[in-house]
This record gives sequence, structure tokens and C-alpha cells, in this order.
Amino acid sequence: MTRDAPTPVTVIGLGSMGRALAGAFADAGHPTTVWNRTPAKAAPLVAMGAVHARAVETAVKASPLIITCLTTFEDTRSALKPAAEALSGRALVTLNSGSPAGARAIAAWATGCGARFLAGAVKNVPEAVGAPDTLLYYSGDKTVFDEYEGTLKVLGGDTVHLGAETDLSALYEMAVGAMLLPALAGFFQGAAAVQARGLEASSMVRFAGKWLDMIKSLLPVYATQIDSGDYTDAASSVNLFLAGAAHDRELSKETNVDTAWLAPLHDLVKRAAHAGHGDHSISALTEVLRKSEQRM
Repeated sequence: MTRDAPTPVTVIGLGSMGRALAGAFADAGHPTTVWNRTPAKAAPLVAMGAVHARAVETAVKASPLIITCLTTFEDTRSALKPAAEALSGRALVTLNSGSPAGARAIAAWATGCGARFLAGAVKNVPEAVGAPDTLLYYSGDKTVFDEYEGTLKVLGGDTVHLGAETDLSALYEMAVGAMLLPALAGFFQGAAAVQARGLEASSMVRFAGKWLDMIKSLLPVYATQIDSGDYTDAASSVNLFLAGAAHDRELSKETNVDTAWLAPLHDLVKRAAHAGHGDHSISALTEVLRKSEQRM
């Protein structure tokens, strides 16, 4: 292989995201080997020029760079176990969900097998893989990132190395991902309320998007307040959100939409007020969320 030749890549796991990853590599001209427990999922990729390995060990031996995209770190280890010896000297990059502890465990196992290890996360949907603004972040062996950065950027132009600690990508994956379900549940509640009036959920999409843009603009402000511990600039106070809980109950009665999922959030706001943060910024909820003893 010459210096400028595309790096051969193996992709393990061909769910919707795994297929997108492998397809991006194949489209970019990288010799791509794929493996999945269900062989039929490889067929569309073979049509694109990828090679389907029948055994995971064969797949690992085919490339110096191994990308796994399975559901959990435990699934990754289980899938790779038959190929443990073949991992020696190869770069292993995991792109799956899981806790920081899970990332540390798979890193220890992989390096114990002689692999060079990066943990990573794709912060977008499969359809966005390969786009210039798609974000992926990695943590772990910086030499792996430096060597294969150009290859990894095939998956998304916004490619970041967070640091040498192998669990950082999992930490940020969970920290950032924590916003997803509450935001979606809020949209689904709004959609149900709008439909209760005989209107279409699609009628609120434009306005919801503007609202999310507003929330995005506030994140740097709240982050500064949290990092400094100064919550006195209260454009949106804890008490303001406390008063809003009654509006949610009224909406539930009027539209017959179940808003019970909000009860723990309302309780969190009450706890913040009782802790003396009523007139403080809503970002003071961070102080209530912290437990007295934290262990990483």
C-alpha cells in the first residue's frame, strides 16, 4: 500500500448506522470489509464494492483499521472475542453507546489483546454520515487518531479528539445525549395538544425549530453560570419555571394529554426553590442535580 492509497477499513456491525459508515468508506474508495451476525445485511454493501467476510476473524485480519458499530460495549466485546488474537497491532475504533465505565472496560480488554484503541461517538443520524458538518468525537490513543484522522473524516467533517482518556467520548455522548429524550417528549406532548384542537402536528414544526434555536443560544450563558457557580443573573428564574407547572396541569385537563412525565422535572424545580435558588437562574438546577458524593 502506497502512502496515498486509501486505508483498508473493516466495519463490524451493520445496523442502520453501521451500514451508513461502511457505505461512506466504500463511496470514498476505501477497500471496505464488512461483517455482521446476520449476513443478509451485507448484500447492499457488497453491491457497492465492499467485501463480506463470513467470519469475524477474517474481517479483522482484512484491515489495519477496525470500526465497530454495535449497540453496546458488551456487544462489541462479544462479537470480537473470536477474533481477539487477530486484533494485535491493529487500530480498533468503537462507535456505540455505553457508559464511561463500559468504555474503560472495553479499552482495557482491547489493549490487553494488543490493539490500539479509540472510543468514539457519531452525533447525528445515519443519513448524515459523510456530511461536512456531521460531528464525531473520539477519545483514547492519540496516535491512532493522528494516523487515521483523514480516513475517519470520511464519516463526518467535524471530527474531534477529546483527549487521551478512553472514556471521554462515552462521557460526552451521555452528557449531550441526555438532552434528547426530554426534548423529544416535549415535542410529542405539544403535538398531542395541537392535535386535540384538530390541528396537525406539522403546523408546529417551524415554531418548535425557532424555539430550539433560542434554547441553543442560551447554552453558552448557562454553561458560564454553571462553571462560575454564579446564578444571580436570572432572566429565567427557578420561580418562573415553578409557576409554569400549573400551566402544564391546566393544559393536561383541557386537551386530555398526559403530562405525568413532567412530574419529576417539576419536583426538581421545587427542590431547587426549597434549596434557596428560587430567584436564581434556572441553571441552578445543576446544583440540585449534583449528589453530595460523586464517583467517576
